[in-house]
Amino acid sequence: MTHLFDPGPVAEPFCALVQAYPGAETYPADAFRVEWGPIFHRGRLDGSARVLAIGQDPAASEDITRRILVGAAGHRFQGFLAKLGIDVSYVMINTFLYSVYGQQGGERHKDDAAIVGYRTQWLDALLAGGKVEAVVALGSLADHAWSQYLGHPGAAPGAARLAYAHITHPTQPESSSGGDPARLATATRALLANWNAALGQLHPQIAHPDARRPLVLYGETWAAGDLAEIPEQDLPAGLPAWMRSPDAWAQRTGTTAAQKRATITVTIPAA
Repeated sequence: MTHLFDPGPVAEPFCALVQAYPGAETYPADAFRVEWGPIFHRGRLDGSARVLAIGQDPAASEDITRRILVGAAGHRFQGFLAKLGIDVSYVMINTFLYSVYGQQGGERHKDDAAIVGYRTQWLDALLAGGKVEAVVALGSLADHAWSQYLGHPGAAPGAARLAYAHITHPTQPESSSGGDPARLATATRALLANWNAALGQLHPQIAHPDARRPLVLYGETWAAGDLAEIPEQDLPAGLPAWMRSPDAWAQRTGTTAAQKRATITVTIPAA
């Protein structure tokens, strides 16, 4: 059996970018989990991406896999891309290289010049080939990041003309509902309506999808087939298949805030 894998940012200009990644001097430790290291991307770095996605910050599972959007949020968004006919021709980066620590950490630092400047270099590099046809921002911080990029004097030519959608973050229903099933159902319905509007806007603008398929919109709750598998070729070589599972196999654990910050417990899903 042949196993595809992502070698990572080994070619220029990405190799130089990761060699010069910012640390705690740019991402203060009271607002970001810098001790787990930066998580740069997921997807194609070879210039073949047709969709550029901007997420928010790495979750616990992403600290382990070293790629972004691999958990439940990633599977939901992978399904969104599939509805656009995009199966592998995408690249994703986050607003922040490091996981946000504390509820307002991201908001406090979203305009920090050094954070914005380094992210701008990545966006410049990803858009340089001219093949990206659409940009999707997952959540308000990602939307703010794209607006900042468009305001950058050296933004890639044509960036402002790309199809663009700001969608609700994939796990916003869970984070906003506080465990209340009724609130979760309402928030999920609102998210899917928001995603349907974005699909209707973006679908006609993707001129070179991986597969041409009719647009099938979401219902009022998640249905079979709405989530899509993370391709093996998106992750580093040798990672087991269960690390591409939507199950919550990585959890920050401990009895104190310091222990939870320092500990990620990994449990192989039973299936």
